[in-house]
Amino acid sequence: MTLATTARVLGQLRHDHRSVGLILVVPAFLLAAVYFLFENETLPPGFPRTFDRVGLMMLAIFPFVVMFLVTSITMLRERTSGTLERLLTTPIHKADLLFGYALAFSIMAALQSLVATAVAYWVFDLDIKGSPGFVVMIAVINAVLGVALGLLCSAFARTEFQAVQFMPVVVVPQILLCGLFVAREDMNEVLEAISGVLPLTFSVDALKEIAGNAETTASMWQDTIVMGVIVVGVLVLASLTLRRQTR
Repeated sequence: MTLATTARVLGQLRHDHRSVGLILVVPAFLLAAVYFLFENETLPPGFPRTFDRVGLMMLAIFPFVVMFLVTSITMLRERTSGTLERLLTTPIHKADLLFGYALAFSIMAALQSLVATAVAYWVFDLDIKGSPGFVVMIAVINAVLGVALGLLCSAFARTEFQAVQFMPVVVVPQILLCGLFVAREDMNEVLEAISGVLPLTFSVDALKEIAGNAETTASMWQDTIVMGVIVVGVLVLASLTLRRQTR
C-alpha cells in the first residue's frame, strides 16, 4: 500500500512541471543568490569565505522550506478534492498513506539535495573539511523533516492560503533560532532553551560538525539520529491527525 501510494504521487509530480521545477531548481537558484551576495567581500589571506559557512547552512534550510510548502499544499489539495476520502474507503491505512507520501517526497528531496550540493561544490567551490556525502545526508534528512512537518500542518489547514500561513509559525522561528544568525550561547536563556528543542537546530549543529572536522564526530551522529527520530515521530503524529476531507 505504501509503495503504491508512492508510485501514484511520483506519477502526479512527473506531470506537474512547476512543482518539479520548484523542488529541483529553486534551491539551486537561491544558493546562487547567496553566493553572489558575498561575492565581493574582502578577506585576509587564508580566512574562510562567508559563503562557505552560510551557503553550507542554506543547503539544509532551503530544502526544508521548499519541501514544507510543496508537501503541505499537495496534501491539502488531495483532501479538498476528495481524493483522500476516496482512498480512505479502500483497505489502505492512514499510516500507509502518510508514509507513502513521505517516501515519494523524500525521493524528490534526495534529488533536490544532490542538485543543490553539486551546484555548491562544483559551481561555487564550497570549501569545508567534511565529506560532501555527509552534507547530502543531512540535507536529505532536513528535506524529509520539511515533508513530515508539511504533512502534519496540512491536517490543520482548510485552504492553501492557510497552509502557507503555517510558514511564520513553524518554519521562520526555526530559521531564526537555529544558530545561523546568532550563536545559540549568545541568546537569552528563553530563546536558547527554545532553540535547543527545535529540529532545525540539530541539522545546523550537524553541519557545523561536518564543516569543522575531516572525520565524523559523535556529536554529528547524535544530531543526525535525533533528527531521524523527530522525522518518524512527526510522521506518526501526522497519521493520527489525518482527516478524510476538509469541509
